[in-house]
Amino acid sequence: MFRGSLLTMSHREVSQSAAFLTNPLVLHPGQGEPDQREWLLTNGLGSLSSGTICDAHTRTYHGLLMAALDPPLRRTLLLSRLEAILETEGEVIELSTNFWGSGVTSPLGFEVLDSFSLDPVPTWTWAGQTATGLPWRLTRRILMPHDDPEERQGPLLSSCTLIEYRYQGERPANLMLRLLIADRDLHQQQRSEPGLFFRQTIQGQQVLFQSYRLQTPGTPWVLRWSKGRYTADGFWYWKLHYPRETERGLRDQEDLYSPGYLSVRLVPDEALTLEAVAPVAARATPEAWLLSGELPNFEQMLAREAARLEEIFGDLPLWQDCTGRTLLKASDQFLVYRRSVEGPTMIAGYPWFEDWGRHMLVSLPGLTLSTGRYPLARQLLRTCALYCQDGIVPNFLSVSDGEPSYNSIDASLWWLEALGLYLSQTQDWEFLAEQFATVRQILKGYMLGTRYGIHTDPADQLVSWDAPGEAITWMDAVVDGKAITPRMGKPVEINALWYSALCWATDWATHLDNSSLATQYSRRAEQARASMQRFWNPDSGYLYDRLGFDGAPDATIRPNAILALSLHHCAFEGVQARRVLALARSRLLTPMGLRSLDPQHPAYVGHYRGGPKQRDSIYHQGTVWSWLIGPFARAWQRFYPEAPLPVDLKPLLAHLTQEACLGSISEIFDGDDPHTAQGTVAQAWSVAELLRLLLAK
Repeated sequence: MFRGSLLTMSHREVSQSAAFLTNPLVLHPGQGEPDQREWLLTNGLGSLSSGTICDAHTRTYHGLLMAALDPPLRRTLLLSRLEAILETEGEVIELSTNFWGSGVTSPLGFEVLDSFSLDPVPTWTWAGQTATGLPWRLTRRILMPHDDPEERQGPLLSSCTLIEYRYQGERPANLMLRLLIADRDLHQQQRSEPGLFFRQTIQGQQVLFQSYRLQTPGTPWVLRWSKGRYTADGFWYWKLHYPRETERGLRDQEDLYSPGYLSVRLVPDEALTLEAVAPVAARATPEAWLLSGELPNFEQMLAREAARLEEIFGDLPLWQDCTGRTLLKASDQFLVYRRSVEGPTMIAGYPWFEDWGRHMLVSLPGLTLSTGRYPLARQLLRTCALYCQDGIVPNFLSVSDGEPSYNSIDASLWWLEALGLYLSQTQDWEFLAEQFATVRQILKGYMLGTRYGIHTDPADQLVSWDAPGEAITWMDAVVDGKAITPRMGKPVEINALWYSALCWATDWATHLDNSSLATQYSRRAEQARASMQRFWNPDSGYLYDRLGFDGAPDATIRPNAILALSLHHCAFEGVQARRVLALARSRLLTPMGLRSLDPQHPAYVGHYRGGPKQRDSIYHQGTVWSWLIGPFARAWQRFYPEAPLPVDLKPLLAHLTQEACLGSISEIFDGDDPHTAQGTVAQAWSVAELLRLLLAK
């Protein structure tokens, strides 16, 4: 356990906290079972490239190029994988690994995988000896160049994956790479159905692919290479098996099409570079997508990406530490461009979430304010404000029909909290003046009433809502039209956010010389503060989770009380708060975050398992949420300023570099030991809150 508060840790102390890790980003998988830990690359547009250490795909979401065709949306799998075969000294060595629906694992390339490294990019090294005793080594590196719309000349957006193979050995070798491709949505799986075929147009050292379904053209994209000969043939790989989808109770098999293969002869220390490109902007004809100009140099693109990250994070102490640098790089992956507003947004989690309002605003302080990215914070706040309607910031900025979804009671309140933190750090009063109309719209909507029955009770100035069958707080699981965690009435964290919002608004109206509004907000804030005492449960020494319509309180012990203690303006005093923290420490706190429900509650479930309905049913019934470690730490520092933080971050830092998706932090964990990672493998607010904790001044 760390000595002293992590909120005031020096760079040296942060470095020491991770010193127990030995070369945390260089792994030697060995000869056992295929290593199914994951890696992830993104490009600032919402596109991704991801897979596993053993190189077998275990999820529907794995692939070398999953391109966001309408950034950050319409993510489409195009290049799934490359099956690699090395021939040297007459010996044929298969380097790939696949799981099949029959239960067979073949080929067994993982058996000759010598090492995997994540720093600076995912790097595999396969190695061995030929029958004559000559050593050989093949290294593969993958890079997804970042696309910055503000630096681009012209309107073209593109998603690109660069792949480099480098051979080392005593004699020349032949490398064959067989392409496996698709054209399907991120969440779907491809089938070799009648009427689906792929057209390919070869021109020099590039080939244009385009699918057709019943003569309807699909997505054009291009693969090009630095040397070698491409041979078109064409056949299907049937029933590739994705075990992670089996665990999630979902369809777990896919058919991939192989349009051909690339063969190249490599002399020792020679490299082959491939580039898969999916431009977003429409062209007149598919052939117009064929690329001109030289193939990007892998080393130059790697240096460019390193320089970009150095410019963003180089002045932060964490950047000098291997683990800290990994966390900072992870933070950058969630910040992407949204084409519809020509500005930034934030992906809630990879691989399957999109840009969500609540997640964006909870994550904003950690991902932007803690790292000094103030212009980006400003733009993200503006993005959310653009979508605000009837005083509600949307929960989902886009759903299937392209329209926002406003099913959130707290996104607007988190926007006000994030705005307050931004203004406190920047003194950007010009931005306050610009956004004050949105501030007033939100407060008016909550005071007078808006969607989902959200309104302020005039008797106590607390916020209530009434929408049966909905779940509009962050505990948002609904199964078969029934909210699993019903929180209608007056939830504790919603009213804590409401109180903090009224305090912020009082200060802002005063700053803008609007004394009448300042007085109105101040009076409401004082009444709400007094009414917050209704949440105090003297029997348990904790806060009620909500107050029901009939006045009956919900005494369930959940982490929402901790959220109420962690906000900038807090309605509770020290004696009560310390009792709340003590109980949360004993019942909810784990090394990976806070449980969503007291283990002593009869509805508690310690393991997150099963199909979609089962998992949704236990999402907030004991599952550990990593992001809650931040609110707990802030509340602890506020009410125990001299006491050490009762959290050992070593397990969470080890998870960052050694578990699940290497280089990021998972969404959730099992409530019971050993707190296995679950949910999305890279979650914005999980990364944001750990970063905010480590960078807090």
